[in-house]
Amino acid sequence: MTKIKENFLVSPYLVFFLVHSIQVGVGVLGYQRVIAKYAGYDSWISVLIAGILIHLLIGMIYYVLNTGGGDITQIHQNLFGKYIGTCLNIVLLTYFAVWSVTVLRTYIEVVQVWMFPTLETWKIAAVFLLLTYYVVSGGFRIVAGVCFLGVVLPFGLVFLLVFPLEYTQFTNLLPVFDESMRDYFTSTRSMMLSYLGFESLLVFYPFIKNAKSSQKYAHFGNMFTVSMYLIVTIITFAFFSQEQLARNVWATLSMVKIVQVSFVERFDYVFVSIWCLVILTNITLSIWASTRIGKLVFKIRQHQVLLLILGVVLILCELLNTRLLINLLNNYTNQVGFYMAVIYLPLLFLAALLKNKKQNKNSLASAEAK
Repeated sequence: MTKIKENFLVSPYLVFFLVHSIQVGVGVLGYQRVIAKYAGYDSWISVLIAGILIHLLIGMIYYVLNTGGGDITQIHQNLFGKYIGTCLNIVLLTYFAVWSVTVLRTYIEVVQVWMFPTLETWKIAAVFLLLTYYVVSGGFRIVAGVCFLGVVLPFGLVFLLVFPLEYTQFTNLLPVFDESMRDYFTSTRSMMLSYLGFESLLVFYPFIKNAKSSQKYAHFGNMFTVSMYLIVTIITFAFFSQEQLARNVWATLSMVKIVQVSFVERFDYVFVSIWCLVILTNITLSIWASTRIGKLVFKIRQHQVLLLILGVVLILCELLNTRLLINLLNNYTNQVGFYMAVIYLPLLFLAALLKNKKQNKNSLASAEAK
């Protein structure tokens, strides 16, 4: 693994903000309808189950990185050979780039539907990508700082959920455990999609001081995400009937819409505007991860990869100009992300585990021979 200079590294506690910031994005605005479609109002259980599974996957990631030297591009080649390893690196690069397109285009749709219907897509995308260029060009420490601000500054928005409590009926959640195991499984699968993004650990791990000690902060970040999703889910289910929720694409925004204060008539506009900080952290971290892999795989400057990816993202955002195309993009990205989480990561963990056992066995045999 290439040694990262000390002044490029970040403190272990920042992993909390890095993990949490990329897990919470545009999906929090309307994931409730999707999970309730399968397990009804028992879906809050799926929120917990999915969160526990993510904890297990984070543990697998740390095992692979701790035992493999920390550089995922090199780990791929060590475990699977040069050619398969390179293919996996390119797949990971593409995954993070497409992830950024999905987040950005979906948020732009929210802005266009909720606030500015006539605002052109490329103009909003260009503003975000210019900011992304500025942040990513500054290096990983700047990216980590933006992720920190993207968690701290919008945190007060969570307290807006106090306002809908006046109209909630928590009896909506009863009876509990009234769905089939298949429904819980399907709902859990849908919920896992809202937790995706933590895979960026694979890329930014080498930039953490005493990286092995940062695992607890990654788990704390995921735990905080689970707690936030659980609170939002329960309040949403208590606020909407199942029939109302089934027709509501962005349930969180609809709840915020009822907030009334003397100085702002439409607080949902404020919410959408401030949420751009959260979206910016998603985009900057995923694009940084993509450019980092591109630099290591193709042996070119990261700045050149950044310009190329930003150009592709801008073009794709403009081409995705209908609701159908945006839905297809979200569905395909979510499916790929799900398989990355439940197939790729366990296989990577298993390959690392078997290789380490083989190396330990050979070392023990050599020691006994001496």
